[in-house]
Amino acid sequence: MGERRHPEWQYLELLARILKEGRTKESRGICPIKSVFGAQLRFDLRHGFPLMTTKKMFGFKALTHEMLWFISGDCTTPEYLNKHGVKIWDGFKDDGAVKEGTLGRIYGVQWRHWKRPDGTEFDQLAWAIDQVKNNPDSKAIVVSGWNAGELDEMRLPPCHTLFQLDVIKGKLYLHLYQRASDVFLGLPFNIAQYAELLMMIAKVTGLEARELVVSIGDAHLYTNQLEAAKEQVVRKPMKFPKMIIHGEQKTIDDFKFEDFELVGYESHPAIKVPMVII
Repeated sequence: MGERRHPEWQYLELLARILKEGRTKESRGICPIKSVFGAQLRFDLRHGFPLMTTKKMFGFKALTHEMLWFISGDCTTPEYLNKHGVKIWDGFKDDGAVKEGTLGRIYGVQWRHWKRPDGTEFDQLAWAIDQVKNNPDSKAIVVSGWNAGELDEMRLPPCHTLFQLDVIKGKLYLHLYQRASDVFLGLPFNIAQYAELLMMIAKVTGLEARELVVSIGDAHLYTNQLEAAKEQVVRKPMKFPKMIIHGEQKTIDDFKFEDFELVGYESHPAIKVPMVII
């Protein structure tokens, strides 16, 4: 990376900003939060795959399977995840907010099965990929998980709310907006996931995956994460790993977990804190 500043410093500075400036407020979870409003991070994929290195990320399997689950559009239950040993959504079931044992019309359901007023469905993701191929100068290539009319049919309102795609000189850019982000546990997970998604869409459209931009509304730490965050912010980032996607995929539905290879990942030791269920 030469003299260029390591992209992970942006993440560490956000942690430090929350620790220093964040205001404490109650949340729907078991812990209050410290939060700031409005943050942005940018990751140029020429400098590696943005999997955070200042703590060991054990979740590559989980984040990849979860993204494939979203893309499938079949994510009203965690059955696919459980089949592959991923338990991250299990704690969100059976709270009475939606049909017992389900998660409701979350994320990928909206991406692939958005309901029109006449009852027909619209595949936002397939449409967006077609726009990248055939209308790349469009300023409206947006995929939204935020369907205000169906929020009461979701276990929780989508945190990673929408993403927008743009093509500049044969390079593909993805801008993710998150209404709220658990910066210690959730944000590193989402950064890597959407970098994967950017690479997947680039591959099936014949473009180069160039930059992931992440904008956040409420950027927060739970109060049970504060000491762990203080430990992480003083660590120095290591070189980002490389992501290889094997295969000759033609559509977004052609990808399998086995196609993804993470190469050269090195990190500081893990820092464990419990996940807060909201």
